[in-house]
Amino acid sequence: MSACYDKLLPPLLDVRNLTVHFPAQSRANGTGSSSAAVRDLSFIITSGEVLGLVGESGSGKSVTSLALMRLLPPQAKLQGEIHFANNGSTQNLLQLSAEQIRQLRGSKIGMIFQEPMTALNPVMRVGDQIAEAVTAHGQVTKKEAWERAVAAMNDVAITDAERRARDYPHQLSGGMRQRVMIAMAIVNRPQLLIADEPTTALDVTIQAQILELLADLRVKFGLTMLFISHDLAVVSQVADRVAVMYAGSLVELGRKKDIFHAPAHPYTRGLLNSVPTLATDRTRPLKTIEGTVPAAHVLPGGCPFEPRCESRIPECGQSLPPLVAIAPEHWARCPVINGHSL
Repeated sequence: MSACYDKLLPPLLDVRNLTVHFPAQSRANGTGSSSAAVRDLSFIITSGEVLGLVGESGSGKSVTSLALMRLLPPQAKLQGEIHFANNGSTQNLLQLSAEQIRQLRGSKIGMIFQEPMTALNPVMRVGDQIAEAVTAHGQVTKKEAWERAVAAMNDVAITDAERRARDYPHQLSGGMRQRVMIAMAIVNRPQLLIADEPTTALDVTIQAQILELLADLRVKFGLTMLFISHDLAVVSQVADRVAVMYAGSLVELGRKKDIFHAPAHPYTRGLLNSVPTLATDRTRPLKTIEGTVPAAHVLPGGCPFEPRCESRIPECGQSLPPLVAIAPEHWARCPVINGHSL
């Protein structure tokens, strides 16, 4: 698939055929097996762009982000390649030692985790937690680290940052805690920022403020971002390109305008049709996608969406379809659109 991206190279992040297996044990006989939470995932992110990764809960978005950061538990088995451009050279993150990846994590690659209240240490002042990220990646004094932590809090528009840095997480609102998480992720000026559901559990007003903040930081620091969300409206505001995942597989990838105005995969169309708009007929129920996402250990042999797809043909159930180009910079994994008319 990398050949499809020739005119976009060189990428900052190049993920090639990433597969993540977790061991599973049968309750009936105790025999061991494995299930794939992510299957054959490939995409790139070029410097300065934002790639939106969308899909339902359980589609493999967060597992993908943790795989990129090498934060999955030891029993997870990773295959494929994750190439990251660092200081003029490219490194395969899956081949780095634990110490090498620790040096990159938090310095060159930052991450905003889903839930600030569980990600933050409840018994440490938030300023100390940000400062700890500084001291972990440089020979600086405690005073210098604290000053950089306060500066980062100012960068994310926390008022009276010097005072609020001495607060504990429970003393801050949800929006403030999320800003602290963002400050911690950017304090070392990373090249790549992974934002995993950064607006989850926030009300609409605070969500808009966080999105505006991320947009400002992107311009100010030249951030490259992987923005993960199940909210299509949010992704439409921040992303340059969009990748759609379903049951661990990438089913469609393209420029934002192509995904939202000319979706090709039946799953992408189903997602967009289920979102109400100003033009939606309020007298009729919203369209839904029938069925549920299959569990990782019982995925169908072919296209994972085949059991729920209204456009399926016999070829859909035979094998996992390849991701092929259907238009310039637009790819989809569907035998119906690849070789048949819908």
